[in-house]
Amino acid sequence: MSGNDADAGMPVPAVEARQVHKAFGGLHVLKGVDMTVMPGTVTVILGPSGSGKSTFLRLINQLETLTGGSILVDGELVGFRHVNHHGRDMLQTLTEKEKAVQRSKLGMVFQRFNLFPHMTALENVMEAPIHVGHVDRRQARELAVAELERVGMGDRLDYYPSQLSGGQQQRVAIARALAMKPEIMLFDEPTSALDPELVGEVLNVMRSLAADGMTMIVVTHEIGFAREVADQIVFMDGGVVVEHGGPQIVDHPTEPRFRDFLQHVL
Repeated sequence: MSGNDADAGMPVPAVEARQVHKAFGGLHVLKGVDMTVMPGTVTVILGPSGSGKSTFLRLINQLETLTGGSILVDGELVGFRHVNHHGRDMLQTLTEKEKAVQRSKLGMVFQRFNLFPHMTALENVMEAPIHVGHVDRRQARELAVAELERVGMGDRLDYYPSQLSGGQQQRVAIARALAMKPEIMLFDEPTSALDPELVGEVLNVMRSLAADGMTMIVVTHEIGFAREVADQIVFMDGGVVVEHGGPQIVDHPTEPRFRDFLQHVL
């Protein structure tokens, strides 16, 4: 996004991917993905297993390193900086500390909850604000209580993960991500490890975040949620974006691969 676009009153995209490639050895997982996510919108990424959806989220959050292309968050290049070397523009890798500052804009919720089993729900949510955000303990507790109440877990503060259902654990994991006050939330199949009857409680929390204007990128197979909440739906297959558009594309797909996928999941 150039300065001219910003000057013209165009909002800077929350996330912008330009020809993103990722290979693991000889396996080319992403093959030139372009995507633009505007602030305050919900983008849902659909696609079969192995299509590169989760890898794409991990690249945004710098859990993996790009093989080619670029990703910008709030107009800032992720993971690298441009430097002038003897008159040539080159990319220099950021330090781990600089990457951590960039990563602080992002909250990520995984398929597995990854809660500390020896800590209560409250302690799990307090952990990062204290040790990463350097917030004092009293303030961290207030913050954690507020976020747990936000996800409907205010009555389970002193419960350990083993005492919680999968849906409750995932809601604690969402509160943990929110406690770091991210600008953008990334969800990597947040309901796929849950029993079917527990999926709704997690999706309801995500609906409320969307209603609050949180910028969200969600990898999921929940087509109903995509149709209802997404501003933009992206269908990926084989490491490329096959089709994208508004939620109406679920009911009126134009690409045969997307149509075939929907027939299998609906």
